Amino acid sequence: MTDNTMDLNARFAELRSKYNLAGFTEFEPLQSEHEFLQAGLVWGSVEGNDTPRILLIALDEGHWEYSYEANLDNLAYELLATMGDEDWPVFTELTDPANSRCFALFGLDGTDGTHSVDEIPGINIIREYERLNKNATLRWSMQTYTRLMHKLDAFHEQVYQTVKDRVSDKNDIIVEVAKFLFLESFRVHHKADITFPCNGQELNFREVFDYHYVAGKEDEAVAEIQAAFDHFKSHPDYVVVTDDGVESAIFDAKTHLQLERHENYAFLLEAIQNLGPVTTNEGKVVEGKVFEDRGTLADVSGDVLGRVFDVFLRANFESKGGLGVYLTPNPVKQAMLEIAFHDIQQDQKTVEELVAGEFRFADPTCGSFGFGSVALSRIDTVIDTMAGLPDAEREALKQLMRDEAFIGADSAPRMVMLARVNMALQGAPKAKIFYTDNSLTSRALKPNSMNLICTNPPFGTPKFKTNEQGKKSKAHYEAMMEQTLGGFRNAELKAEPYNAYYDYTKMTWEDIGDLYTDDSGEPLWAGYRTDLRNVSTGKKAKYKLEEPTSSGLALGSKPNKQGEWKQVKGGSIDPAVLFIDRCLQLLKPGGRLMIVLPDGILCNSGDRYVREYIMGKKDEKTGEFVNGKAIVKAVISLPADTFKLSGTGAKTSILYLQKRQTRDDNPELFKPEPQTDVFMAVAETLGYVVKNNAEDYSTGVPNHLDKIVGAYKRGE
Repeated sequence: MTDNTMDLNARFAELRSKYNLAGFTEFEPLQSEHEFLQAGLVWGSVEGNDTPRILLIALDEGHWEYSYEANLDNLAYELLATMGDEDWPVFTELTDPANSRCFALFGLDGTDGTHSVDEIPGINIIREYERLNKNATLRWSMQTYTRLMHKLDAFHEQVYQTVKDRVSDKNDIIVEVAKFLFLESFRVHHKADITFPCNGQELNFREVFDYHYVAGKEDEAVAEIQAAFDHFKSHPDYVVVTDDGVESAIFDAKTHLQLERHENYAFLLEAIQNLGPVTTNEGKVVEGKVFEDRGTLADVSGDVLGRVFDVFLRANFESKGGLGVYLTPNPVKQAMLEIAFHDIQQDQKTVEELVAGEFRFADPTCGSFGFGSVALSRIDTVIDTMAGLPDAEREALKQLMRDEAFIGADSAPRMVMLARVNMALQGAPKAKIFYTDNSLTSRALKPNSMNLICTNPPFGTPKFKTNEQGKKSKAHYEAMMEQTLGGFRNAELKAEPYNAYYDYTKMTWEDIGDLYTDDSGEPLWAGYRTDLRNVSTGKKAKYKLEEPTSSGLALGSKPNKQGEWKQVKGGSIDPAVLFIDRCLQLLKPGGRLMIVLPDGILCNSGDRYVREYIMGKKDEKTGEFVNGKAIVKAVISLPADTFKLSGTGAKTSILYLQKRQTRDDNPELFKPEPQTDVFMAVAETLGYVVKNNAEDYSTGVPNHLDKIVGAYKRGE
């Protein structure tokens, strides 16, 4: 209750001070012709992102009629008349000397209109305001996120510093946590009683895999849980079949639980199991949502759980400089996916494919599948906003997407395992994430099959030491790159069956599949660069790019001044160039690519041919770009310290492309679509600074991507 002895100025100052103490430190006064009120907007920042605005209104006595929704709407419209749509508040608090009441405004929280609410969400979850009404336990999930993060970090330090166990480094601890998360996911998602063999007995898994049991049985429980992992690690529910028909489990036969100390088992199991009862956003315990009188990871909102996994991984993963694994910061992933799905929701054909269960998302260099985790959340949001879809069909479509829509590949087995566990935690154990020695050539990734690719590929040519080992590493890298490029091959080396590239590890020519031939049956091209054609009339081959095709490749070769395309040396080409071409090949016509690239590819004169290959060459007469594979939608420059945590200061940008549509009479050839204006922006900070080998979001540094995404969505 507000003190009715205070004057209007003092009461408004008190109202503003309350929100300032709660973290909403930004303030903008609002002008009004009414002398009986004072008003202003307050907001704050969470991880560098501005929160939605809150409208504060203090009234003199005798004007409480403005608490009626229709009157409040009119007053709010009047106060906000000169403001841009993006600054309109979502909530308001209205006070007079005797009353105080909170409202959600204009239906911006996903409801039908202005209505009263019990309280305005705190600063840590107000950015999720649209989901508060749709997800009745979101606050519990967010609170659980905070507790889980503290406990997982404490466990990591415990194993590394005090209760040391059978692990070699910090990354090994992350892997062990992932194994426990896999078992916990198995425990909570399999409804039937599940048993496993151990020492001639059949033991109940739920009874054994529990922190109370470990506290009582200690080393005996450790041995039993190790046996349970060996039994369940290749369970058919967690085996996927990739597009080339290969089965892939999360763990191989040689993988076992390495931790041995019961203290660590008890600590970690309590951290992920003792979550307390599930409560609604209003604080009431949810009946029927508890497992043995406590919530489980299955009750935590899927994207929140994905965020737990991502933050834990990023905070503790040691790249050691040489692994080439660059974990993409969360603000970058969120911005890329928000822009992509903004456009997807405007694309009727793609939405129809999603409704039909035919939408596919891929990351060919997936790491822990952070992009896929965010994409899963975005797809859920799209499905939730579809009008006219019964709830049962909505949930069935979400599960179908989890089972069929996600494809990932990586050359690091450890990261593939982490990615599989990440998606299993979010109800997608069937996500087709697999190991490959080379995503650029893997048959498990099919051309013209993806709607959206978001990726942060390896970039830059590696530096090698000059010692003997360095020379061997360099020679191996160059040989592997030569193999990737496919190589040029003399006509006399033609054989049956047709061998398409030289395998430098087997020292033999290998077959890649379909043979591209001319009308007389002669091979048109001997390697993976299938868009290049031999135009020579003599014995010496001369390759040119006459017209790119939907399923073809050309990069890995480049044109000389005469327009003749020649293969580059394998050790000299930036692999990011090859991934641009490969991703465009994998996309369906009209599909979208979001890719992080080094700035040199976008601006160096030596890489101009790459840019022309993507968007075509400009016709001086018409002004149109012709013979390109894609339309450039946006280029967003990122700060130099974006990947500082991973040990690189390379200047990078986000490139957003849309693959061109193909002709009706020939699905391999592109339509001459016009290149539209390119959205361009520069982000100078991302909401954090890197301190003590971690991303610190508490410093007040703004996330410029937040405003950039808003500008893109408004068409600015």
